[in-house]
Amino acid sequence: MSKRKVSKDIEAEDVEMGDGGEENINSDSSSDSEEMDIVNVDFEMFDPQPDHDFHGLKTLLRQLFDTDNTLFDLSALTDLILSQPLLGTTVKVDGNETDPYAFLTVINLQEHKDKPVVQELTKYILARSQSSPNLNKKLKELLSSSASSHTGLILTERLINVPTEIVPPMYKMLLEEISWAIEENEPYNFSNFLILSKTYTEIPSKIDALESRPQKKGKKASSKSKNELFYFHPEDETIQRSGEHASYKYVKEGDAGAADSKRAFSDFGIMPQGHMILVGKDELPKIVEDLEKLFSPGT
Repeated sequence: MSKRKVSKDIEAEDVEMGDGGEENINSDSSSDSEEMDIVNVDFEMFDPQPDHDFHGLKTLLRQLFDTDNTLFDLSALTDLILSQPLLGTTVKVDGNETDPYAFLTVINLQEHKDKPVVQELTKYILARSQSSPNLNKKLKELLSSSASSHTGLILTERLINVPTEIVPPMYKMLLEEISWAIEENEPYNFSNFLILSKTYTEIPSKIDALESRPQKKGKKASSKSKNELFYFHPEDETIQRSGEHASYKYVKEGDAGAADSKRAFSDFGIMPQGHMILVGKDELPKIVEDLEKLFSPGT
């Protein structure tokens, strides 16, 4: 089983990143006279490379887990990802030996349940999913030591300005690789997939309050906008329609000052949250089709 290298010419989106790697989309671009440049980039997709990808993947995992990244042994998690190099995809720009700009992989939570880092992740998932009683109940059954079915934990993250167009081919490759692995009797016959991701809400700026800055015209937040949920990964809004999902506060939630540090192109602070989505095995192929229709180049 081996990966065919795939090259994609994808235009970078009008996206900027704040400190810590979170996307901050300029929703008020019509009021700004300054235009963003569009850059054509040739993204290449590879199998994870144990000899080259350790530091790049660990950086992306740190970004994915945000302030809670210190709760896990990210080195051990990175090693686990690299121990299955024929499953999952990295996205690069300057060749196979460079650091990945994005990745997507899946980990069998039952197969690796004795590994300390998987035990940490399982405990974390069950604790954070309590924000959704229905989801928490399902996960307790699926992740119990006596569960007969296997759940795949999908981990995926991307760096600054990497567009959503790379997402459909990564998921499509994952489905193909799982199919090949099952044919070879490898332990990837999942009944469900759990995707860990991130959302955020906007909060009033502490800096503006301290400096008594008047908000720009039209920028006053309504009670509705204060509670509105935004997605760091736009594809999550599509994926979650086919399963159970929940947003949750991080264990090590940042303060208002940290939120202000992530407010590029916004008059409000950015408060990240964790997000998880549980989908069934049979739903994932249809989800991938929907993502291709929405985010593939030229659509």
